[in-house]
Amino acid sequence: MSTEFDCNQPDSRAAGVRAAVGAVKAGRLVVLPTDTLYGIGCDAFDSDAVSSLLAAKGRGRDMPVPVLVGSWDTVDGLVLSVSQRLRELVRAFWPGGLSLVVEQAPSLAWDLGDTRGTVMLRMPLHPVAIEVLREVGPMAVSSANKSGQPPATTAAEARDQLGDEVAVYLDGGPAAKATPSTIVDLTDAAPKILRVGAVSAEQIAEVLAVEVDSLR
Repeated sequence: MSTEFDCNQPDSRAAGVRAAVGAVKAGRLVVLPTDTLYGIGCDAFDSDAVSSLLAAKGRGRDMPVPVLVGSWDTVDGLVLSVSQRLRELVRAFWPGGLSLVVEQAPSLAWDLGDTRGTVMLRMPLHPVAIEVLREVGPMAVSSANKSGQPPATTAAEARDQLGDEVAVYLDGGPAAKATPSTIVDLTDAAPKILRVGAVSAEQIAEVLAVEVDSLR
């Protein structure tokens, strides 16, 4: 049975964050608001929970789950090497709507799907998400919808699709941007934009001091 909390009310928000943290630590799934869209998440280091997340979405291991973090510093322990480009993009756009694909640290004991040694990282610009992330650490988080269906921009839309497969729903109101994050791949010598979303190609090119065309 799922529980939903209105995070626009202080008391309900505090109770919701506690419930979500407890659910994640117990290996359950939660839905939480972010600045882009609503996400369905779990402990990134709990492989059974990640499998449950993929099953809830109706998604295979060939589409691995991204990871959300609650602070810039967390990145240092998750990536193989912190490049200057990674630092520049993190400083410019985190927290915010930019996801970065990097080579993961080989020592990490997680299974996010068929990642081929990479991980997609983002720090969301939403206080409720940050509260949960700072309590539980990195979370595997994907858009809160069934695969092939529209991504949820409200908690109600997420619940309509995911139902009781999720233990806790945190309702933070409509997603501010209601658009997915921009994805930049930093695993090769030249950065590439894999998807344009909340952050424009021009903004990324300006930070990296490169031509927009070189990112495509």
